Amino acid sequence: MDNRQAIGSWLSGPRAAAEEAGVDFGYRGEQLGLPEHGPGSIARPGRRFGAIAVDWGLCLLVAYGLITHSYNKAASTWAPLILFVLIGFTLATVGSTPGKRLFGLRVVALDTGRVSPLRALLRTVLLFLALPPLIWDRDGRGLHDRVARTVEVRI
Repeated sequence: MDNRQAIGSWLSGPRAAAEEAGVDFGYRGEQLGLPEHGPGSIARPGRRFGAIAVDWGLCLLVAYGLITHSYNKAASTWAPLILFVLIGFTLATVGSTPGKRLFGLRVVALDTGRVSPLRALLRTVLLFLALPPLIWDRDGRGLHDRVARTVEVRI
């Protein structure tokens, strides 16, 4: 084996080595019965991060403009509370936050398609624990989505 090939396989990671050995991982969302591309496919991380950044910015504006005129109080106390209510309420009613809508995303339940208020609350609580969104499965769903049996898809 050439040293360049050994180094290249190490740099590309275990998934590339497994694929080279013949393992078929499929595409994200295949196990869930979702399409590979287009509407209804699994949302990519870039869109998800962009959506939460827009939602956080909106909550900061509301906290700073309507509740307090101090950025420190707005960012540390009020904005997280407003974000919690925003995410929980909008997911339970329309299935997407303003940031998700802007980036063309929606949260759906795997079995019914519509997120119930209890699932939205569970997903939001787990999202705010910060660790579950950082643990992903091969479909790109965070632990908060797996526990709540939801998935974030493109519109």
